[in-house]
Amino acid sequence: MRGEGCCPTMDLMRSEEMQLVQIIIPIESSHLTLSYLGDLGLLQFKDLNADKSPFQRTYATQIKRCGEMARKLRYLKEQMVKAGIAPSSLPQAPPKLDLDDLEITLGEMEAELIEVNANSEKLQRTYNELLEYNHVLQKAGEFFHTAQRSAVAQQRESEGQQSAESSLESPLLHEQEMSTDPSKQVKVGFISGLVPKEKAMAFERILFRATRGNMFLRQEPVDTPVTDPVSGEKVAKNVFVVFFSGERAKTKILKICEAFGANRYPFPEEFGKQLQALEEVSGRTKELKTTIDLGLLHRDSILKNIASQYEQWSYLVRKEKSIYHTLNMLSLDVTKKCLVAEGWSPVFAANKIKDALHRATLDSNSQVGSIFQVLQTKEAPPTYFQTNKFTTAFQEIVDAYGVAKYREANPGVFTIVTFPFLFAVMFGDWGHGICLFLCTLILIIREKKLSSQKLGDIMEMMFGGRYVIIMMSIFSIYTGLIYNEFFSVPFELFGKSAYACRDSSCSDATTAGLIKVRRTYPFGVDPEWHGSRSELPFLNSLKMKMSILIGVAQMNLGIILSYFNAKFFRNSINVWYQFVPQLIFLNSLFGYLSVLIIIKWCTGSTADLYHVMIYMFLSPTDDLGENQLFPGQKMLQIVLLLLALVSVPWMLIPKPLLLKKQHEQRHQGHQYTALESTDESVEIEQASHENNSHGHGEEFEFSEVFVHQLIHTIEFVLGAVSNTASYLRLWALSLAHSELSAVFYEKVLLLAWGFNNVVILIVGIIVFVFATIGVLLVMETLSAFLHALRLHWVEFQNKFYEGDGYKFAPFSFALISEEEE
Repeated sequence: MRGEGCCPTMDLMRSEEMQLVQIIIPIESSHLTLSYLGDLGLLQFKDLNADKSPFQRTYATQIKRCGEMARKLRYLKEQMVKAGIAPSSLPQAPPKLDLDDLEITLGEMEAELIEVNANSEKLQRTYNELLEYNHVLQKAGEFFHTAQRSAVAQQRESEGQQSAESSLESPLLHEQEMSTDPSKQVKVGFISGLVPKEKAMAFERILFRATRGNMFLRQEPVDTPVTDPVSGEKVAKNVFVVFFSGERAKTKILKICEAFGANRYPFPEEFGKQLQALEEVSGRTKELKTTIDLGLLHRDSILKNIASQYEQWSYLVRKEKSIYHTLNMLSLDVTKKCLVAEGWSPVFAANKIKDALHRATLDSNSQVGSIFQVLQTKEAPPTYFQTNKFTTAFQEIVDAYGVAKYREANPGVFTIVTFPFLFAVMFGDWGHGICLFLCTLILIIREKKLSSQKLGDIMEMMFGGRYVIIMMSIFSIYTGLIYNEFFSVPFELFGKSAYACRDSSCSDATTAGLIKVRRTYPFGVDPEWHGSRSELPFLNSLKMKMSILIGVAQMNLGIILSYFNAKFFRNSINVWYQFVPQLIFLNSLFGYLSVLIIIKWCTGSTADLYHVMIYMFLSPTDDLGENQLFPGQKMLQIVLLLLALVSVPWMLIPKPLLLKKQHEQRHQGHQYTALESTDESVEIEQASHENNSHGHGEEFEFSEVFVHQLIHTIEFVLGAVSNTASYLRLWALSLAHSELSAVFYEKVLLLAWGFNNVVILIVGIIVFVFATIGVLLVMETLSAFLHALRLHWVEFQNKFYEGDGYKFAPFSFALISEEEE
């Protein structure tokens, strides 16, 4: 066992040794102490106030205060986004402001921006109203000028007609008109403004109905959309002038204008006043435009000043909030002068934590130092694996299934190699592997730049798993070279084929008539074995048997790891009554099948392995005949079959009986163990966890334990068969990938080439490229990834991995995310 001052091992096989510690911190140095521990990031605090609500805790006021500052920062960021100003991402010195100064600064900045925005909105609204008024003056002026010219022309025409006529009625009529009472003449009024263009027809219809036709409406569309003063959005509008008579009609028209969102503006009747109003509006528009531009410049200068310090301020607020949140997890001692903290930390971090406590005491000028001590406990510690940017993604693949319990064997170590290898077995094509490698290499080369950017969900996943993908691509190139496939095309990379045609009747599409003329092809599949007839029996047989070999080897690895787990946790029952019979059962059947496959490959035998395995169960005493691969095979099969049959009750019966015996001895006082240290107590606790898991207090339910073991035995026996069959997906997906690639090559690229037409060839190349990228490099990659994931989670990890632990979540400022409330 390592001492307190040791360094981390970076051993992914077992999680770091953890210890439960207690720290007594004087209140005057508590804030600075938590600040130093947050920078260190190696202590996970326990909540000692779990029975209290958030509002009942000591530092609830400070957290609320930080929350208010976070709200102000979000408001400032919203304003920067609207103005198109991004916070500075350049590295800055640590913030010099303390929380009190920052609170005042944020309040002043928020108040100033609110005032600037309010003034800007008022000015912008006035400016938009003046623009609309300008349109009304121009368009309505045209209405009146046109009407006036038309009226003058009509009047002149009427006077000319009256002077030409010389009837007796004319003087009488004229005298009658002149004697009419001026007070009885009807006065016509008008209202002008703008109405949205989409509402213009409905506006005219409602006006006509409301006034029963006693109105006259003129509309003219504005050439360009105008900014509505109320909504601030660009809207296509019409200038309107509605003429009416009477106050009652005026009241109705005003209500209709208000209902349709029509903005009304006054319009002088006299031409001189119209020109004067137009000049005044134009002058005020220019002045307001200048004022608004100056206001925007002032606002941008404020926001740029904020942007240069925003990240510092945001970090300080999030840091302070996390400190106070952690302080709320601590309990006050009896004297009310100290805070008591408990938490988990790695054993190697003890000296670092003590050093941080000492520095906090000196820097805070505290008269009393913090007290650090290790507690003994039977609680299960958290799991902590130290990973780097390469191993993190592989560890997350394992953690997605379940977090390893404390000191359990970690599948992540083997996943680094086995996961990309199983993927490559299904994706084996060195042309596709190179494409995948180049795409991922770009992410790795630009990782510093991309890590500081916000990426989309899919791109974020790809960037996070870039090292997994590049390992997958490297292994795909390797297996592609073994399969001798480059976009489904074989090449003689490592020498010429070992086979040649015996005579002219031999074609490239079949191996009939091929004879071996050279030494065996040195690496991978011989190019001549790729063909429409030869590929199916040979390559399929190769990939199918290879899948079985890989599956049996990985399942054996899982069982061996269960042995190391049992030995590490000192569980001898699992060693002899779980590991040994499982290993015997699996290898008596499928281990033997793997040996037969290898022997058949080495000897070139034509034995039917399906027949051998089936009749090993149905007729174990019959002669093997031509299916015999080696002397003594019949006797060996009988022995292996008996061992497989014996291993089933071996798994089922002894373990419940031994657990019952241990339970009886424990309660008779025969197996008490002295605990010498915290780490040893944890190991003993976990070693006896399974033994105690079936007991309820002082009782031991033998029937329950037996049924549990029966289920476990049946699950393993059936799982050994189904898991081996499940590994055949390696063969199936490899075949599918190869056939799809061949179809795209032969039916698209070669077919287009055969037309001897440049246009068709270009179209064929485009279709081939998009089909390769979309189907083979995207969909097939995802499919192979998911199947490799399933093989690890179900077929491999269920042999030894419990995954019922919980992650080490230290108090660390480096883990603070901006999304925290």
